[in-house]
Amino acid sequence: MSFLKLQRDKQSTDNELVSSFRLSHNSEYIGELFQRYTHLVFGVCMKYLKEEEASKDAVMEIFEKLLIDLKKHDVDNFKSWLYSVAKNHCLMKLRKDKSQANHVDEYGKDLRVVMENDEPLHQTAEEEQELLDKSLYEGIEHLKEEQRMCVELFYMQNKSYEEVSEITGYSMMQVKSYIQNGKRNLKIFLTEKRRSP
Repeated sequence: MSFLKLQRDKQSTDNELVSSFRLSHNSEYIGELFQRYTHLVFGVCMKYLKEEEASKDAVMEIFEKLLIDLKKHDVDNFKSWLYSVAKNHCLMKLRKDKSQANHVDEYGKDLRVVMENDEPLHQTAEEEQELLDKSLYEGIEHLKEEQRMCVELFYMQNKSYEEVSEITGYSMMQVKSYIQNGKRNLKIFLTEKRRSP
């Protein structure tokens, strides 16, 4: 990459770099994007994985994931989308790690807050937790991007409306609306999932 092109890329917006990558499939555009937000991704990984080496590995895995995902998905707000990708990547790693049962328990508790439904399921506590955890991931993936982002930040990260607004760039009114609609859609999805054979 020439010096002039490198300087031009550094001055490009996130959306311009994403568009250039989608057109050329040149990974250098993603390299510039990732350089801008490596600190953000590493911070998210440390928050969930708690270990520096594991977080560094996750950062590289997420970088490789971007090369695939950005070819398939239209992204309007790269920073917010990347935050969501990094968070979900870490949660999936924790879910696969049986030694991280405490994280799964906390996740299940958050689900009960979202559901606001104390109706018991006819399973053991362990089976119920596993079902809720799996269904929550699926349900969140079915939400629209703006709803998913706001619900995750508000319920899973315990962010205030003000903090969610600051992170996402949405207005307070939009944040409250996305959370309310996302919560309703998630509850509908989980209720239907529970009733299905």
